[in-house]
Amino acid sequence: MKEIICETSDCEHNLKCRCLAGIISVGENAKCLSRIKREGGALAQSFADVEAGEEFEGAPKDSIVQCSAECALNGGGVCSADKITVKDSLFRAKCRSRISPKDK
Repeated sequence: MKEIICETSDCEHNLKCRCLAGIISVGENAKCLSRIKREGGALAQSFADVEAGEEFEGAPKDSIVQCSAECALNGGGVCSADKITVKDSLFRAKCRSRISPKDK
């Protein structure tokens, strides 16, 4: 996976909207199972983003997204998209790039 844009407000792997986890797991209903709450919450997230500075280049280039969601981009349990976006929802972080197989 070339790019994982993470817009969660409280995750240990998120730094300046880039996911730094090498392997990401997406479960049923596109829920991000790799999310680890950051000690200190959203405020600590903001401080980490500021500390990273403007020159921060983002996540490793070869991240793997394991996926068990019903999605047109799921190929044998691995996401085939070049780029995904993960955002907070009401109760959890979810992959917002999910495409229903019916819509393909």
